[in-house]
Amino acid sequence: MATWNSRGLRGSGLEDLINLTISVYRESGLALIQKIPTPIKPIKIDKDSKHITLAYFDQKSTVDYIGVAQGIPICFDAKECKTDTFPLANVHEHQILFMKDFEKQGGIAFFIVYYTELDECYYLPLRDMLNFFERANEGGVKRFYYDEIDKTFLIKGSGSTPVHFLEQINLDIISRDKK
Repeated sequence: MATWNSRGLRGSGLEDLINLTISVYRESGLALIQKIPTPIKPIKIDKDSKHITLAYFDQKSTVDYIGVAQGIPICFDAKECKTDTFPLANVHEHQILFMKDFEKQGGIAFFIVYYTELDECYYLPLRDMLNFFERANEGGVKRFYYDEIDKTFLIKGSGSTPVHFLEQINLDIISRDKK
């Protein structure tokens, strides 16, 4: 069952749709979120076009997005998955460490995971990802399955916000308050 308006994410990357959503959030005064570029070190630059033709990653990036929503600091990473199995190798240790430190400072860290074959997108709280990593570190599987994620965190598109995740942040806050 497709959860996206206007024929889902087909033909457009998840990050493009998140960028559109955060632009709408900014214009509406709901949130101020920025895409964090991956730091690179240019090696070769075409003299005529002045385009970078060869570059290396300068340092490890942290997360894809960081900002504030309704006064709450947030950071998140966007991930796409072609099957119903998400390999934990797609998430790097330095990202997890940054997100854990971010939450220690009072922020909320999460992942947006898009299952391309199912055309479904989910908000995955950092605590859930940490549980999957803990299981793997104890000798369990080094992946998690679609059936293991909390379906109440399904992200639904809404008009001009195709990845409308603010409602899931609110659900996350409510679930934290109950614990």
